[in-house]
Amino acid sequence: MYQVITMYGDNEPWWFFEEWQADIQETTSFDSLDKAVDYYENRWNELRNTNTYSNAKQNFLSAFWKEQDERWCEECDDYLQQYWGLALLKDEQPLTVDSRKEFYETANYSGKAKCCKRLEQGA
Repeated sequence: MYQVITMYGDNEPWWFFEEWQADIQETTSFDSLDKAVDYYENRWNELRNTNTYSNAKQNFLSAFWKEQDERWCEECDDYLQQYWGLALLKDEQPLTVDSRKEFYETANYSGKAKCCKRLEQGA
């Protein structure tokens, strides 16, 4: 079974930090990879059209954001960027097949990504 998940939170979807599932906003399941890829591509275009920046990794993992979409982190004493994440999984695990190259050629990365200092220290 394949799942396309949409997440929203402090981290890009490829990190899979502990409790990453808490950021899931939507899960759609499919019996075939082709149907899952079609849905992923449609969601990718929707998120790309509603956000300023995007970044993608291999295996159908993408992040989208707007500069002004931040939240205050008391622990960090700083603002953290908020990301919309999109991932195509198989049995709730990352895929091991490469995604289509054209998505990555149109990625617009601002280089502004921030991560909670608490996470950087492994706490």
